[in-house]
Amino acid sequence: MERFFKPKRVRSGESSNEPNISEPVQNQSCVELNLNDIVSDPGLRKSVEKFDISLRDHVRREYLTRGPCQPIGHMYPKTSFGKQHRSFQDSWYQKFVWLEYSISKDAAFCFWCFLFKTQNKGGRYAKDAFTNTGFNNWKEAMERFNEHIGAVNSCHNDARIQFESFQDQRHSVSNVLRSCGREIDIAYRTRLTAALDVTRFLLKQGLAFRGNDESTSSSNRGNFLELFEWYSQRNTEIFEVVNQNAPANNQLTSPMIQKDLAHACASEITSVIINDIGDNYFSLIVDESRDSSVKEQMGVVLRYVNKEGRVIERFLAIVHVSDTTSLCLKDAIDSLFAQHGLSLSKLRGQGYDGVSNMRGEFNGLKALILQENPYAMYIHCFAHQLQLVIVAVAKENIIVSEFFVYVSMIVNLTGASCKRRDQLRQIEHDKIVTLLDSGDIISGKGKNQETSLARPGDTRWGSHYLTLLRLSSMWASVIGILGNIQDDATTSDNRGMARGLIDRMNDYEFVFALHLMKYLLGITNDLSLVLQQRDQNIVQAMSLIDTMKSQLQDFREEG
Repeated sequence: MERFFKPKRVRSGESSNEPNISEPVQNQSCVELNLNDIVSDPGLRKSVEKFDISLRDHVRREYLTRGPCQPIGHMYPKTSFGKQHRSFQDSWYQKFVWLEYSISKDAAFCFWCFLFKTQNKGGRYAKDAFTNTGFNNWKEAMERFNEHIGAVNSCHNDARIQFESFQDQRHSVSNVLRSCGREIDIAYRTRLTAALDVTRFLLKQGLAFRGNDESTSSSNRGNFLELFEWYSQRNTEIFEVVNQNAPANNQLTSPMIQKDLAHACASEITSVIINDIGDNYFSLIVDESRDSSVKEQMGVVLRYVNKEGRVIERFLAIVHVSDTTSLCLKDAIDSLFAQHGLSLSKLRGQGYDGVSNMRGEFNGLKALILQENPYAMYIHCFAHQLQLVIVAVAKENIIVSEFFVYVSMIVNLTGASCKRRDQLRQIEHDKIVTLLDSGDIISGKGKNQETSLARPGDTRWGSHYLTLLRLSSMWASVIGILGNIQDDATTSDNRGMARGLIDRMNDYEFVFALHLMKYLLGITNDLSLVLQQRDQNIVQAMSLIDTMKSQLQDFREEG
């Protein structure tokens, strides 16, 4: 019955020890603001947080109506700082509109931070000196005022943003959301549907959300925006929504929204992977790499057998690590397993490269995991072993090692600028057109397409095979580009290098090494590609290695 009685109003700051049976039990407070609590002098005020939560906006409006306390023309007392006497200055009000002065404390305060003080940000000046105790070191006033303002994300600037939003209630977020009608809701849902459809398509095709496409004139456009416009043109309704002037938060094409969509899709995909593994056994594949900002990262891949009996490999995450020591990698793996609810006791295999911090017998990552789970068998990556063998053998032979040094110099010199790459493509294009007209070659899917020299990579020895194939097929075009560099280069170093490379390419030893390594790397490249297939097992891998060794032995004896 108490909820039917009229509530009794209590003024702010008043209290009553007598029980009030007519006051209802409600979540909302029924208090009124006492205007005597609104004090102009910032040194005598009580903070906004001490008012009842239902009155704080009212308190802010009252102070906003009165404005900051700036007693212009007041006789400010002077304070001694060594041999100098300094005081507050009226001119500071013009430079810092947020500045207040307390006559009672002879101290400066911040009007914005008083009204919207952030509890979790800012330093001592944002929380205490300019809001509670006041600041009166007039010798360092300008320096401390600027220090109080701080960076873009400082406590003071956060308070300024809240102050301006509170002033402009008509354009506040809550008011805009309340004014949104059904048409805006429909437009938002239409854009969101198109964005999700494009996101699903990119995920199914394995395409990046943002990237460069050299075949288009707008090379800085991302895959997401291009597909979003194409999708909109296919659908008249979405096309109309996309081209109308929608609010800024309704575009769904900003990088922040694209990142949110990518993170949401990543979370869903990770959840599906974890649910697919369930309580089954799995193997761990880890490799370390750096990004373009030289930031150490660890890629984690899980390999398991699903409920249908098929071997599945799934990329789980990229984890940032402070360093690449085995202990740090082990801690990162433990944190990742705990985050996704994976148990180390279910681990049955480890696959790493041959670096000592990964496969060390005593302190490597393999050893640390084996101490907790002795059933997690370690297997060296066969494809990486093959690469290490090829690198070691190639560097041991002086002729082959020197050959690849010259190949790198040729690729770097011919592709050092966009102008040279375009010239190389044009020369190769004219040659292909001439051969097509004469009927010496035919056109078709994947045949005689526009190409360029591929740069070999140190971490992927298989890339050298592609480089040699391109160099062999574009031999005449490359010599032509080097000849142009020799004639037109602005520096003597480039002219001399181009002349030396032309002489080297015309040398019998270089041509012989080219054909020899192209044949050998062709054999090893096929094996490397097969070893990287996800459906391979160790028995098949050993059989393939024996077959390759037989081919190399036959080539040694009869080739």
